[in-house]
Amino acid sequence: MPLQSRVTPVGELIADPARGLVYGNRGCIHDDEGRIRRRMPTRRWIACRLQFKGWHRKALLQPGKFTELFFLDEATAFAAGHRPCALCRREDYNRFLEIAGARGADEIDERLHGERLAGRSRRLHPVELDTLPDGAFVLREGEPWLVLGGEVLRWSPGGYAQRVRATPRRAQAITPPTLVEVLRTGWDGAVPLLHPSARK
Repeated sequence: MPLQSRVTPVGELIADPARGLVYGNRGCIHDDEGRIRRRMPTRRWIACRLQFKGWHRKALLQPGKFTELFFLDEATAFAAGHRPCALCRREDYNRFLEIAGARGADEIDERLHGERLAGRSRRLHPVELDTLPDGAFVLREGEPWLVLGGEVLRWSPGGYAQRVRATPRRAQAITPPTLVEVLRTGWDGAVPLLHPSARK
């Protein structure tokens, strides 16, 4: 049975057998039985490499350890409000801070926390759809859709499915504004920005 460790673009945790391309965490959000109990014990939400220095944990969701999370790709991690890890992605992290105009982890994590949440609810950001860069996400008919090349693609745990033309109109951006601006630079990090299913 799959663990509740897959992250959607809106930051929800779901159980799905599909494999993601990006790893990360938000601290320890599971109990000793491996059940998700807390959503945000820390403001440090990070996105990591799937592999780093041969480190490997035999069992996931170990008691008292951080909760291993998995994302379809980095666009999904950005939409959920996760930023590059300072340990396994140091070069990406440094470049990210420079683009975002932040002095360090505490400053950027505080900013992202305010951009991704309104209290305990997900914060959405009104935008003109045609102003968003590739890799940003919007909410369309209650579901997350990726902006890419003049189209929007419906997200699913296993990849991008349906695609439709993105017509200029008001939209609700899921991706926090700081991360939208990072995407606008043409971000290309150490982990895959987009799952292969996004390409025609």
